[in-house]
Amino acid sequence: MTDRQQRSATLAFVTGMLERYGIIDAERFRSTMELAWPRIVTGFALMSKQTADLAMVGMAVGTAGTAGLAFALGYWQLVSMLGLGLAGGTVTLVSQNFGGEEPGRASLAVTQSVLLGLGIALPIAGLFLAVPDRLIGLLGADPAAIRHGSAYLVFVAPAVVFEILSLIASRTYTGVGDTFTEMMARAGGAVLNVVFSGVLIFGFGLGAAGAAIGTTLASGFVTLVLAWGMLGRSYGRLGMEPSPVPIALSGPWLEPTLFRQLIEIATPEIGRRLAQGVVVFPLLWIAASFGPVVVTALEVGRRVRDLINSVNWGLSLASSSLVGQHLGAGEEDEAGAYGAAIIRLSILLYVGVTVLVVVFARPIAGMFVSEPAAITQAAVFVAVGAVSSIGFGIDGAAAGALLGAGDTRWPFVASLLGRYAFALPAAALGLVTPLGVGGLYLALLLETSIPGGINYWLFRSGRWKAVSRRYRPSSDPG
Repeated sequence: MTDRQQRSATLAFVTGMLERYGIIDAERFRSTMELAWPRIVTGFALMSKQTADLAMVGMAVGTAGTAGLAFALGYWQLVSMLGLGLAGGTVTLVSQNFGGEEPGRASLAVTQSVLLGLGIALPIAGLFLAVPDRLIGLLGADPAAIRHGSAYLVFVAPAVVFEILSLIASRTYTGVGDTFTEMMARAGGAVLNVVFSGVLIFGFGLGAAGAAIGTTLASGFVTLVLAWGMLGRSYGRLGMEPSPVPIALSGPWLEPTLFRQLIEIATPEIGRRLAQGVVVFPLLWIAASFGPVVVTALEVGRRVRDLINSVNWGLSLASSSLVGQHLGAGEEDEAGAYGAAIIRLSILLYVGVTVLVVVFARPIAGMFVSEPAAITQAAVFVAVGAVSSIGFGIDGAAAGALLGAGDTRWPFVASLLGRYAFALPAAALGLVTPLGVGGLYLALLLETSIPGGINYWLFRSGRWKAVSRRYRPSSDPG
């Protein structure tokens, strides 16, 4: 049996087992994984950049460097969350209009998203350049951490624009069913990021600043590559495709009804993403009260959890795209079947990965820190972060289906409740009770399980099908 035949036989066996146990049928699994696997690779590439930076700075500088980077990466995560929120509105309109055979309207939605993204990115980049030390100091960092964290923010400032624009481009490709092109661009950028950062950190001794410069250079590369296709230009023989809904340089750049829909969908999604990102600041402030070792351990646990959550980059976006396209074509039952199957598949994958990470938690922690006490503390956060990722899996797949329908308001509320009504109070208990650092463990679990449970219930209710009817091509009186 050849290697290709062996791979085909293995895939057929896995597909058959999934169908036999009622997880997902063969046809839906094929459609889902065609979209998901490049996005999973893309998500892993994106998340690995900051994870690799944290590990390299830890080896080169020590705990002071990793603590400073942890504070700075909290602000960088806000940038990513803003971009993901805006891009979430983009993927809804692109997938529904492209599925409804209205590529011109989908193209205009992309153009308006780019303009809105620039309006968001430029002020943030200016803030990083103007007051980096004050931003890091707000989180209770010590002077050494402030020095390293502020250096990172200054040199990563140009990448703010690159990150938001490339996220919009990535979601556009996902909305039209092409996840290979963005995977190639993102994976190439991730490799360059590790190479650039490694040379600058170890070769030139630049520490956190070297990590930031590496991120900026790699992000610029990704943006340029995706911009080429987003302008409708061919990639030649690379296997990548130009966008079928390219940015309209000649105009029109604004259509009031479509822009209103973009704002209406994106605003709650931005709020939901920001709720995910902003919660890290009080968590870091609480962790800082226990010292830089706990700050570093918390960040290591979060970074490992983000790597696990790469699965969500594929399944959540596949859910949004497939649900949105079937809704755009008026196939509500099929959209619901896809959403339910992807949620089941997500739970299965997350449980499997979590078990592996928990078993190897201590060796994983040793990749980031070297002191025995720091390894012990980080290993606990790695294990807790892995368990909490199961909630992320449910949340991402369910919220992805809701996003494909344009139902973004209640997922925003779910994110607020989980993180601010449950997770933060649990973390704060550690400051005033003997629970101590255990409050941070509990917070990591609650910030994913509560939104995951609520969004799963929202999906099961089916009201998102009615919401989607407002955003389908037939809903536009123009």
